Amino acid sequence: MQLVVARIGRAHGIKGEVTVEVRTDEPELRLGPGAVLTTEPASAGPLTIETGRVHSGRLLLRFEGVRDRSAAEALRNILLIAEVDPEELPEDPEEFYDHQLIDIDVVTVDGTEVGRISEISHLPYQDLLIVKRPDGGEVMIPFVSEFVPEIDLEAQRAVIDPPPGLLDEAEAEIAGSRKEETAGGRKDETADSRTGETGGSRTGETGGSRKGDTASGHEDESS
Repeated sequence: MQLVVARIGRAHGIKGEVTVEVRTDEPELRLGPGAVLTTEPASAGPLTIETGRVHSGRLLLRFEGVRDRSAAEALRNILLIAEVDPEELPEDPEEFYDHQLIDIDVVTVDGTEVGRISEISHLPYQDLLIVKRPDGGEVMIPFVSEFVPEIDLEAQRAVIDPPPGLLDEAEAEIAGSRKEETAGGRKDETADSRTGETGGSRTGETGGSRKGDTASGHEDESS
């Protein structure tokens, strides 16, 4: 099975290195030195990884035969594709390959149908499940245990526990209005207490005297 494991970004430096957008949870395995990758478009490959290193949080690769910035820049936006055994599983039972998750059903914890996973988006800070809704729309679910407590590959089902508003904007509006009402009540209580006890005394004692001293002093000096 062929899986996209990275997309080549811009050239880095003058010796043929490129940045890559990683699309695999196992870059040390899929994108290590010596790995031979096919490409999309196919005419750009295959490419053999010569070296790899992390710089400022980004993975940098150099491919065999790519020796300068111009050659590296010519590879920009090319997809890197690895051959993966469909039966292969990650070592960590809490991790999954993209192809294991594509097309499985997504339901909420109460059994409500949400849709099917159509894509996995690998971002620098987290992965997202792109879920195709029955009405043709899409929703992005952060792939973290808090929001995706269960993946059942045997049943071909992902169970999600989304926060208010992730699936329904109306829920977000209701939750937001409740927060505003609560915050407003607390603000009124705080403002009343400050005006009656602390604010009033500070304005009368400290603020008033400082303002008077400073203003009169400047006026005397100017005159």
